[in-house]
Amino acid sequence: MVYYEPNLTLKRGYVNFVFTRVRGIFLLKMNVEVRISDTSKGKGLYATKKINNGSIIFEEDPIVSCQFSWNSTYQYRACDHCLKPLETAQENATRLTGHYMDLPYSECCMTDKSKIVSCVMCGVEYCSTECRADAYNIYHRILCLQTTERNNVHPLEQLNEAWKQVHYPPETSSIMLIVRLLARIIQSSNRDAVIEQTLQFCHRTVNEDEELAHNLLGEKFASQISLLYNLLTNAIPHDGIEQFLTPAGFQGLLALIGTNGQGVGTSAISQWVTKTSDLTLTGEEREVLDKFIDSLYDQMDEHSGNFLNNEGVALYSLQSTCNHSCVPNAEPTFLHNNHRLSLVAIKDIEEGEEIFISYLDECTLDRSRHSRRKELMKNYLFACKCPKCEEQAEEPDVTSEEEDENMSD
Repeated sequence: MVYYEPNLTLKRGYVNFVFTRVRGIFLLKMNVEVRISDTSKGKGLYATKKINNGSIIFEEDPIVSCQFSWNSTYQYRACDHCLKPLETAQENATRLTGHYMDLPYSECCMTDKSKIVSCVMCGVEYCSTECRADAYNIYHRILCLQTTERNNVHPLEQLNEAWKQVHYPPETSSIMLIVRLLARIIQSSNRDAVIEQTLQFCHRTVNEDEELAHNLLGEKFASQISLLYNLLTNAIPHDGIEQFLTPAGFQGLLALIGTNGQGVGTSAISQWVTKTSDLTLTGEEREVLDKFIDSLYDQMDEHSGNFLNNEGVALYSLQSTCNHSCVPNAEPTFLHNNHRLSLVAIKDIEEGEEIFISYLDECTLDRSRHSRRKELMKNYLFACKCPKCEEQAEEPDVTSEEEDENMSD
């Protein structure tokens, strides 16, 4: 699972392609197809025509998404449905630096606070009436009815608090994604189809699910799975989802979000910075602005550390068909500053070529073959055989830390 900030370096203009919308997926016509992979036991995503470096391959809205629990606790304000920032860039900068910040060029802030609305029953905030309606119609109706009294003792709140205690920052997933996934099934008028769509992410044995579930929480907290299971079964109605509410079914759901959950990052500041780059300024004005932005990021880093974004996790139908490579040819980005994912080519991709992303972060990708494969086996249960790993097959099987120690001896 990999996490990305809003991409500030992509060339402008690529979002002007004509898209065809299919169930929340925005496809460049005839660009991709899902078929049996040449490199893995399952499916893969393939280009149906040449895709140029820097092009958007497709855009996709998630099946469900949610903000990380600790991220919300630390007052990162985001739409409860799409994770769009609810702070202005100036408010965001003031909070993250710990002191009042007067940002120039306020017209570059894209947060429209006049559109922010709340659920009249439970008070959660949305960036627009459209997001509030979408949330209510997809999953929130059943969850809202469960949370009319926010008193910190409701089963859903207890579940969220228990999750926070076994999944400290930096966060990689959220049990509330499971809650929304199940609520989506309960609310659906076609439960069989939605259950089938959910099961497409579950294709492992019970033993594999158990191993992945334990790895998601880590050795220290693996014993808390039964606690989380009991809290979940008390927090949500069982109508039509009984197969998921067994101990094995719950472990399968934990494995699902651990292996298929995609990190989402949005930021009012990042969007403001992007918009300021479009301003027509003199050389001197641009130099002053660049120095201000550098200073701003230094101050935010000093006060808030590296966690500057609204962060959450989402489950995507098409993106989840992309297999891993340590030399990927595409990467997920969030050009719209909400949970809509844009898969962007980072190399030229030829017709018929498989589209790969990295399941590892940039730092881990730079580590040794042994370290990368160890991480992938632990969290995804496969041994990577990408070109980079095959080329490095003769390297000693030591972790990068061991390599560093040997170099210092």
